[in-house]
Amino acid sequence: MCHCLACQRRTGSVFGAQARFPKSLVTVEGHSTSYVRTADSGAKITFSFCPHCGATVFYTIDSDPEVVAVPVGAFADPSFAPPTVSVYEARRHPWVPTPEGVEHYD
Repeated sequence: MCHCLACQRRTGSVFGAQARFPKSLVTVEGHSTSYVRTADSGAKITFSFCPHCGATVFYTIDSDPEVVAVPVGAFADPSFAPPTVSVYEARRHPWVPTPEGVEHYD
């Protein structure tokens, strides 16, 4: 199965937005349910979900073990800072613009 659009499938959106934090600055409290998938790169990604509503609350990538990624939507804050990096642009829907001034990676 092609995982090339896996983030779009996982989020139900045309892209996945995340904020990454040093693991040493993150405290996880409460219960979560995990799901592990293999990325196109071969890295294992462990997604942790709220066991009550199913929302992704954070995830880790084994190729970058000192980082915790949190979906921006989990903050429920419309004033959350805009992105500084855009990745996987080769998979971007052509009608989805990227903000000016961000670093771009295919």
